Amino acid sequence: MIAPIILLFAAAASLPGAVVAEHVFGPETATGPYKHPSCLTELDNGDLYLVYYGGGGEYAEATAVFGARKRQGESRWSQPVRIASDPFRSLGNAVVWQAPDGLVWLFYVVRYGETWSTSRIQVKVSRDRAATWSDPSVLSLEAGMMVRNRPIVLASGEYLLPVYQETGEDREIVGPDSTSRFLRFDPKTRQWSPSGVIRSAKGNIQPAVVELLPGRLLALCRRGGGYGPTTGGYLVESESHDGGRTWSEGRNNPLPNPNSAVDLIKLRNGNLLLVYNHSMSERTPLRAAISADGGKTWPRTRDLASGKNSFAYPIALQARDGRLHVVYTSDGRRVVNHAVFEEADLH
Repeated sequence: MIAPIILLFAAAASLPGAVVAEHVFGPETATGPYKHPSCLTELDNGDLYLVYYGGGGEYAEATAVFGARKRQGESRWSQPVRIASDPFRSLGNAVVWQAPDGLVWLFYVVRYGETWSTSRIQVKVSRDRAATWSDPSVLSLEAGMMVRNRPIVLASGEYLLPVYQETGEDREIVGPDSTSRFLRFDPKTRQWSPSGVIRSAKGNIQPAVVELLPGRLLALCRRGGGYGPTTGGYLVESESHDGGRTWSEGRNNPLPNPNSAVDLIKLRNGNLLLVYNHSMSERTPLRAAISADGGKTWPRTRDLASGKNSFAYPIALQARDGRLHVVYTSDGRRVVNHAVFEEADLH
C-alpha cells in the first residue's frame, strides 16, 4: 500500500483571504533530490494528480517521471511512483491532462544527447484516471522538441498542445532560433498534426495559450537568451486569428521575464490568470495576475512566493469548486509546492 505524505501548511493558511501553501515533496522523498518541473490536473472524480521528473539532477542519467495523487476530500498525497522511464535515456518535462472524454494524457520529454536540443516528445494515456498507463508512443521525432504546458480544448473541439523546439548546444542560453510551436489533435480522426510556429528576434519557448474568442488565441512565452542580469527581459506575446494554425511574430509584452516558464489559463468567468516571475533576472517573486480585458492589462496581482529563493515553473488550474491551484518548484528544484487561493484574493 502506498504510504501517505503529511502536508505541511503555511502558517498564513488560516487567515482570511490568505494563500494556502503546502510543501508537497522535498528532500525526504525517495525519487532523488531533483524534482522539476511539476504539473497538476484535476480528474473527473475530484482527485488531484501531480507529475514531475526526478532523479539526481537536470542532466543526470536515469531521470524518470513520477506521479502522485491527492484523493478528493483527503489531506494527504500518495507517495510518488514511477510512471515513465527509459532504460537508455533520461527523461525531462512532464505534462498531465485529462481530456473531456475522460482519457488522461501524459506527455513527456526524452533526451537523446547531452543537451535539450536533442530531445523528443513521447506520450502515454490512461483510461482509469491515472491508475495505469499505456505503453509509450513517440509524439514528435523532430530533434529539440519538448513539452511544458497542458493542452486546451478549442471551440472547434480540437485539442491544442503547446510545445517548443529548443536549439543550440549551450546549456546556459536559449538560442535565438528557438521557437514556440503547437500540435493539434482531432478527436474524430485521433491524429496529431503540427499547428503553427511563433518566431521572435531573440527566440522564445514554452508557450502558454488561451482562446479568447472562437478562433482568436493569445500565447505568452518564455523569452530566449541567457540568465544574467538584463534590462530587456520580457515575456514574448503572439496572437492567432485562425484557431492556432498561424501566429503573429513574437513581440515583447510589457511584463518582465527572467528566462523562466509561465502559465496562462482562462477562467470560467472569462478572466485570464497569469502566473509568472515578476523580474527580468531572478525567479522571484512568483506572481499571480488577473486580466479582465483579454491580456491587455493585469491590474489585480498577488505574490504567491517571494524571498531569497527560486520559485519557478508554475502550472495553474481552476478546480470545479472555483478555487485556483498553482504548483511550482523551489529550493534549488528540490521541493514541489502547491498553493490554493480564490480569484478574489488578488487585488
